This record gives sequence, C-alpha cells and structure tokens, in this order.
Amino acid sequence: MSKRDDAHNLQLAFSLHRSGKFPEAAVLYRKIIKRNPKQAHALHSLGIIEAARGNHAEAVQLMERSLSVQPANIQFVQNYANVLCRFGRYETASAVCLKGLEVDANNGYLLYVAAGALLKQDRLQDSLSTFDRLLAQEPNHVAGLTERGSVLLELGRYDDALADIDQALAFEPGYAQAHLNKGILHGRLKRHDHALAAFDTALKLGPNLAGAWLGRANVFFDLGRNEEALAAYDKALTRQPGLAEAWLGRGNVFFELKRHCEAMAAYERALSLRNDLAEASLGRANVLLDLKRVDEALSAYDKALSLKPDQAEAFAGRGNVFTELKRYGEAVAAYDNALALKPDLVAAQGERLLGRLQLCDWDGFETECGHLIQAVRSGKETISPFALLAIEDSREDQLACARSWVRKRYPARQPSIWRGERYEHDRIRICYVSADFREHPVAYLTAGLFECHDRSRFDVLGLSIGPNDRSDIRRRLERAFDSFLDCAALGVDSITRRIKDAKIDILVDLNGFTRNARPQIFARRPAPVQVNYLGYAGTMGADYIDYIVADPTLVPASHRNGYAEKIAYLPHSYMPHDDVCRAISDRAFARAECGLPERGFVFCCFNNATKFNPRTFASWMRIVNAVEGSVLWLSEPHPSAADNLRRETRAAGVDPARLVFAGRVPSLSDHLARHRLADLFLDTLPCNAHTPASDALWAGLPVLTQKGESFAGRVAVSLLTAVGLPKLIAETEEEFESQAIAVATKRGMLTSIRNRLAKRRSTTPLFDTKLYTRHLESAYVAMVQRVREGLPPDHIHVVE
Repeated sequence: MSKRDDAHNLQLAFSLHRSGKFPEAAVLYRKIIKRNPKQAHALHSLGIIEAARGNHAEAVQLMERSLSVQPANIQFVQNYANVLCRFGRYETASAVCLKGLEVDANNGYLLYVAAGALLKQDRLQDSLSTFDRLLAQEPNHVAGLTERGSVLLELGRYDDALADIDQALAFEPGYAQAHLNKGILHGRLKRHDHALAAFDTALKLGPNLAGAWLGRANVFFDLGRNEEALAAYDKALTRQPGLAEAWLGRGNVFFELKRHCEAMAAYERALSLRNDLAEASLGRANVLLDLKRVDEALSAYDKALSLKPDQAEAFAGRGNVFTELKRYGEAVAAYDNALALKPDLVAAQGERLLGRLQLCDWDGFETECGHLIQAVRSGKETISPFALLAIEDSREDQLACARSWVRKRYPARQPSIWRGERYEHDRIRICYVSADFREHPVAYLTAGLFECHDRSRFDVLGLSIGPNDRSDIRRRLERAFDSFLDCAALGVDSITRRIKDAKIDILVDLNGFTRNARPQIFARRPAPVQVNYLGYAGTMGADYIDYIVADPTLVPASHRNGYAEKIAYLPHSYMPHDDVCRAISDRAFARAECGLPERGFVFCCFNNATKFNPRTFASWMRIVNAVEGSVLWLSEPHPSAADNLRRETRAAGVDPARLVFAGRVPSLSDHLARHRLADLFLDTLPCNAHTPASDALWAGLPVLTQKGESFAGRVAVSLLTAVGLPKLIAETEEEFESQAIAVATKRGMLTSIRNRLAKRRSTTPLFDTKLYTRHLESAYVAMVQRVREGLPPDHIHVVE
C-alpha cells in the first residue's frame, strides 16, 4: 500500500468518523497505525473513539502516542486534556494543559480546562489564578466566570462567588450551568428556597441536567424531606447513571432512615464509580459504626482520611469509635483533629468535652464550658442536648439547644403519618420505644411498671430499636409486654408503618437524645399522642412531642417555659421503681474487701464520671478535709480518670489514699448490698444522680443533694421529696457542705436520718410500683381523652 493509499484511507476514516460511523472508522485507523505506528492523526482520532466507548486505558495510551509524535499540536493537547478530565485524571490533565500553555500561552480553552482540573484537585488558589488569567484576556467568558464562582464558593468567599455567577448570567441569562451553580451556592448557605428556585430554572433550560436534580436532592435531604430527596437522586441517575455523588446522596438518605443494607450498597456503588470519593468511604464507616462493627468502622474512617486528609467528619467518626471502645484519650485526640479542621463541626465539641469528663481532665473546663454555652446561645450545633446536661443547668439554654438540634437533625416530617384518625379501642394501646431493653438503668427501672399495667384497660407493646444482649432482664422485658417487636434492624419507614398499622394511641419515647435514640420515628408523628418519658432528663424541644412526664418538684409551674412539651404531673416522683430487679442481696461486704478503712465516715457517689466537674469535686474535698478520718468512695472510672482524681485530691490538700474506687461486682443486687458500707451519698450538679440516687435510697443510704434549676438538676430533689427527707436538699453549695459535715460529725444525726429513711422506704409511694403504675395510667387516660374530644395537649395533674 502506497503513501497515497494511506492518505486516502486517512481521509476516508475522517469522513466515517465525522458521519458517526465509529466502528468502521476505527478499523481503518488501526490499519493505518499498523502500517505506520507514528501516524499521529490516526492515533489521536482512534483515541477519541476509544474514549467515547469508555475504553479509558487504551484512549489515554493512543493519545499519549500521538502527542509524542506532535507535542506542539494544540488541538491534540486540548482533546487529550478533555479526555483526561472525563476519566477523572485531573492531575494529569492540569499538567498537560500547563505544558500546552507553554506553546500557546493565551489559549483560552487550555486555561479553562486547566483551571477546572485544578479545582477538582482542591488546588483552589492555583485554580483561581488560572481562571484570573483566562478572564483577564476574555472578561465575558461565561463558563469561566461561572466556574470561578465555584472556586470562590469552596474558598468560603460567598459574596464574590455570587457576583461572578450573576455576571455570567448578565452576559448569558440562559446559561443553565450558572443557574445550577447559583443553586449550589444558595444550598451551601442554607437558603433552601433560593436554591430550589435556581435549580428549577436550570432544569427548565436543561431538563436533562443531572447536576440540577442532584442539587435539588441535596436540598431536600438537608431539609429532612427524605422521600423527595430519594426521588430527585433517582431523577439524576436516570440522566447520568454513573453520577457517583447521586449514589452517595442515596446512601446518606438510607443511613438517615437506618436502612443500613441499602445505605451500604449505595456507598459501595458510589465508590465503584469514583474510588476517590472520600465522603462515600465516610458513609460506609458511619454505617459500620452504627452496626457496632467498630474495628471495621475504624478502618473505614482511616480509608476516608487517606482519600481526604482534611475531612473533619472522618476524624470525628474515629472519635466516636474510640468512645465506643472506652479509649477516651484517643477519642479526645481525634475530636481535636476534627475541630482543628472545622471548629463548628456539629456535636464534636460536646463529644470532646464528654470524653474529657470521662477522663476527669478538667484543665480549662470553665472556659470551655463558657464557649459551648455561648455557642448554644448563638444557635450553633457544637454540642448535643444530651452533652449539655453535664455542664449547664439553665432551662432556657437547654430548650434552645434542643430546639436547634431538632430543627436541623430531626425536623417534623410533613405530612404526618397519623392524620387525625380517632381510635376507639376497648383498651388504650401504649407502645414504649427504646434502644435500652437490655442491661441498662432504664430497663431495671421500668420492668415492674410494664408488668403492672392493668391489662383490662391497656394493651402494652414494646418496640426495641437497640441491641439484644440476651440478658435476663431482656428476656423478662420481652415477657412483660403483650407484644414485643425487635425492630433494631428496621428502617424508620418500616417502624413507623408498624406503629400506624397497630393504631397505637400513645407512643412513648424512652430515649430522647440518649445513645442509639431515633427521634426520626417521632418526627413522622405515627401516633396521636407522643410522650417524652424517663430516658432523657430534659425537654426535647420538638413540637411533635406532646408531653413530658414529671412531678411538681421537677417542674414547678414557674419552670414550664423551659419545656416545649406539656407537663404530665405525677403526684410524687416521676421515677418508677421495680423491687424485683432491684432486690438487695444478703451478702455482707467487709470494708476491707472494698478497699475502705475499718473506721471513719464513708462519703460516696456512684455517679458516672461525666457528672463530675472541678467545682463539685472541690466541694467534696472541702467536706472530706473537714471530717477527720473520712474517705470518698467513687465508682471506678477509667484508669486515667483515677490518676487525675488523685492529682486533684492531692492539689486540694487531701491525702489521695482517702479516695477509694469501687470496682465492679457480679450483680446489681450485690452492688445494692455494698451500699450498706457507705454513710452518705454526695450528689452532683448540674446533673443530679438519677438511678444511682434511687438505688441508694432503696438500699437505705441517705442522699444529700443540692437543688438545681433544670430537670436533670432536680431529680434527686424529686426522690428525696417523695421519700420524705426534705432536710437533705440544700439550696446552696455552702449549705450542701455544712449539712454533709454536720451529718458526719454530729452524734446521732446520721442514725436519725437512716431510721427515718428505713421507715419511709416501705411506707411512702416512692417505691410502690403498683401505685406508681396507676398514677401513670391516669395520666395516659387523660392524654387519650383529650385527643378523643378533639382537644390539644394541655398540662395534666394526676391526683393522689
């Protein structure tokens, strides 16, 4: 074959190529290349065809060969850079463009592609300067202005970004990509209505613009409108099936709905399309952590960080894993890394503080708490409502924090699942929802209540959303209900459908904002009455929670403005009791086997270390120091916490030997029995002892508390009032200390208190499970009666 034939075949191949007859053109290109491996145009054109077919490796290899023959061919450079970007090889693309610009310094196309490739690499300043070069020579380059706005958006220069996008639209009002970018900007700023309007305009101009559907989906997800988000992600994928970000979005929705299998599948599909998509690795890690597969979760967070080392959320995820593993020092370090990257990361500061409290690491505690409380007042979500209970006694701040938390994370879903239907059952149907139907204080407090419900008037269901630990208390709880549903593996949609299909009258949340809670269930309003009860010591700040169960001591009428719920007042204490679970063993503990001295007054506190703080501990040290030979007996904390507490003890001028830690014992009944060795339980503030205070009083151990302002700071006050020991309630820190010292030093005072407690323990309503159940049932009847009469929720007072 002659050179003339080669030229003819090349022209024929070009003609077939232009006509869209790609297979025929490719055959000819290959024949030409076989005869002349350095035929640059054949190599390059065949590379274009293979790129269109998705044959990434071959396309790149062919185009590289063409450029090795004609390195100064700017058209080749432009096409090659475009193909590299299409296949996500942005680093190589930017290098190719910059090499081409050495040949043609003012090539606008290469400047535009280079700037875009640098943006994809997060080389924001380099991208910005390259766009600036482009716009210096082409001020009305609409695409350049639009994408420069994208760079400014990533740099947080929102006003400048909007100015660029608006300038692009001034030049070309019908440029769909500019409207799309405008929507993304408004979405980033939480201007949801403006974002949706911009995406709608983009879709009118380009109905198949997958990015606009993706943007709409992201806004819907941000608003908690998960069904609409899923539909929009699906729309994006019908237009661009390989859009990894849409699969990522689907994974996020499924994770929010606790549909773990579907979430994992979506994240893995996203990673199969873009193996560098760090957010999808983060999503996988979050699912694994939710499933308590902590070792796999930690590896997944590390993978996410290898893809994106500045991903604050992945560091926070590592912190959550270490918290789950009780490796609090590593958890705090991980949260530190997260906060260095994103100081206002949702909940991270609060989780870091809880980790430090577990370690009793109080350096700069007051300053840190002050910053967190100020953040709450500024509307930031740097601390969860649950974490706030440990540091703040203000009802107003707790309500503000809860409302902000719910508004962002658990907004009411519209329309609600329950649409106003009237249920006229023979028996009122109550459903208790909890993640803690296992070895947990809530389970031990409520088992007797569930068993004592009047089955002639109430149909009682248990719905578990937490792990089954296969313990004795779990088995007892399963038997205690008329029906027990294990829904831990189900998503929110399935759970709420079950509740609605069961026509539940009263849905009771035993978790609130505690671990493994799912407020999303209640946000969908599957029942006419929804109640916040026992598990969370504060308001949930949600319009869809109708009542909180309390008592007049916990929530006086003057405190109601600190609660979003109406108050269902029980006549004594809000806290239930179960003497079956809380039987006290006959084991007689010796002081020596518990590490206590043979003589001397024993102060104790069996609260979790997160309730300790420097002010409370300093108060305890003043008390111990004032009572010769006395010791302070605490639950055994993390080893680092024990060391820190000993250091604090020494700094207070007290011998650390007077600090004793109580190790674990085989059973709750043994733990209650060893209370006999203590003389006085010293309470904490701003968060009182809850179950530990009830345990102490049940075991005959007096509790001294200081009255707080919030629900969490008045629980022990409620218990002492109900058991008839108001003299053990101090109004101030000074009174608390003087009372503790008096009980320890005045002859006969402790004996008198103990005798009074022993008598009242069996005669007051505090520990009467059946009476308590009747009172709670009266509140439930009143709640349902109001619904059946078409009345809104209102405060309820149950009389003796």
